[in-house]
Amino acid sequence: MTSKPRGIRSSGLMFSAVVLAAALAAGCAGAPKQSTEQVAPRPVPTAPTTPTTTAPLETTRPVYAGPWEDPGNPLYQRTIYFDYDTAEIKPEYLPVLKTHARYLGTNAGVKATLEGNTDERGTREYNLALGDQRAESVRRLMIADGVPPNQLSTLSYGEERPANPGHSEQAWRLNRRVVIQY
Repeated sequence: MTSKPRGIRSSGLMFSAVVLAAALAAGCAGAPKQSTEQVAPRPVPTAPTTPTTTAPLETTRPVYAGPWEDPGNPLYQRTIYFDYDTAEIKPEYLPVLKTHARYLGTNAGVKATLEGNTDERGTREYNLALGDQRAESVRRLMIADGVPPNQLSTLSYGEERPANPGHSEQAWRLNRRVVIQY
């Protein structure tokens, strides 16, 4: 058997290894190929075409609730004051009550709550009862002037909602009242 010289045999192995390594390197070394194929963009769905409207700007002014908010209107005065420990309406407030009665009598859809209040003197129960009596006296007078009873309701706060939190005659005078709330 003839044998090849040792140098030739190892150089053949070496050559095979280099070729194999080059083939492997050529397969892995490159960056991924970019597709040269052109892709059409997808159409963006649109809403059905309708006329565009612009929302109105919000106003910063409050909504007009009624003539009782206008300082130039006679209905603006809505507070009736009372003397100490009584539910008797003072004559000076009769024109005010007649004005409100006339307004309510001609505006059937408008309702009012008569809120009775007292000063802090007296027990809680007494003050609630006195506030109710004051509201009822205003209600009776307005019904007598033509206001339908279903347009008026009464509520007594007694001493719970003072107009003036002071503890003097001046503060108490402001707290003895009926407020007409529309």
